[in-house]
Amino acid sequence: MKNPPDDLTLEARFFLEPTSPAQRQYEALRAYFVERASTEEVSRRFNYTPGSFRVLCHHFRREKPDFFREFKRGPRSQPKKGAVRELVLAMRKQSLSIYDIESTLKGKGTPLSCTAIWEILREAGFSRLPRRGDEERPGSVQPEVA
Repeated sequence: MKNPPDDLTLEARFFLEPTSPAQRQYEALRAYFVERASTEEVSRRFNYTPGSFRVLCHHFRREKPDFFREFKRGPRSQPKKGAVRELVLAMRKQSLSIYDIESTLKGKGTPLSCTAIWEILREAGFSRLPRRGDEERPGSVQPEVA
């Protein structure tokens, strides 16, 4: 993008030096369709290749994106995982596997998936347990030998 004059205000720089990809696309398309700037000028000004800018124009003509749509942010906390985090860590310190922890939590009425349990353990710095034989596993229902 060409260098704007040094005496521009912050407000002017907001429009001339877009920071987000959506704003950059909007300003480039606006310059092309409203100001009638050439493809080469817009490409140079907004740091696009001429080919990629033509593709952007093509998509704009076909899809009419909504640049002013507000994205809804997802949840920032995970209450289920937070409620049993300390319990999961305490059980792993007893060398219980993810599957053992899962069945214990299910029995206590706070079910959590194996994936969620592994995420808690990984965030706390635990690694995977080595594979254990049947005789090493904690007592559980085993098939009877015929």
